[in-house]
Amino acid sequence: MAGILVVFDFDKTIIEVDSDNWVIDELGFTDLFNQLLPTMPWNSLMDSMMNELYSEGVTMEDIDEVLKRIPIHPRVIPAIKSAHALGCELRIVSDANLFFIETVLKHLGLKDYFSEINTNPGFVDEEGRLRISPYHDFTQSSHGCSLCPPNMCKGHVIERIQASISKEQRIIYLGDGVGDYCPSLKLTDTDYMMPRKDFPAWELISRNPMLVKPEIHEWTDGEELERVLIEIIDEIYLEENSAQLFSADYIFQNVSSIAALPQAVPL
Repeated sequence: MAGILVVFDFDKTIIEVDSDNWVIDELGFTDLFNQLLPTMPWNSLMDSMMNELYSEGVTMEDIDEVLKRIPIHPRVIPAIKSAHALGCELRIVSDANLFFIETVLKHLGLKDYFSEINTNPGFVDEEGRLRISPYHDFTQSSHGCSLCPPNMCKGHVIERIQASISKEQRIIYLGDGVGDYCPSLKLTDTDYMMPRKDFPAWELISRNPMLVKPEIHEWTDGEELERVLIEIIDEIYLEENSAQLFSADYIFQNVSSIAALPQAVPL
């Protein structure tokens, strides 16, 4: 079998909220965040906010506890485990940050299910302060994509992933945001796109679905995410098994036909 690669966005796909907003709001820094928002790119703002939190005495333990309370639909965890159990490779492509994502996944017991996490670096420095840096260093050069924020083009990430896997491997991509639209344009007609209904990626795709090559399967909540994802995986495996059975049957029939031909009479 060619295999299946399932790529998940994180914010509002695996979890129900934006992890950046969740941490800022839960720790009581929403007003400052909104005040600074017009002055710098989002990714740079989050790094600045982590510095503000540190200077106000917020500890990494405080941030950990907030992340462990993050809301997630109860059917998302079984969906991830089922896809993995069915033999799919799972990866994350997210504009959140590595510290937030890994903290949540470890808490949910899901970290080992993912073979790769593509996101903005996030680490605790020697002073005990969380630092967040861009996936793509836009201060040095532009990634050249007008659809995506300066710090990360998910379409470029998908192209790198496509170059690293076999051409027969199928990709199922799940996402919700503006940044998830660009990857949908990179997928092929043998892939699947699962945009969250009534969210920005779904709205952008709906404006001109002919621009998108993969099959589109929308979902609304974690329950539907699980159902649609497993249905697609089953459909792919059924299709591949049918093709293999057809090939085997074709070979058998041809071998039988050859055997049934009149044999040469020995002289």
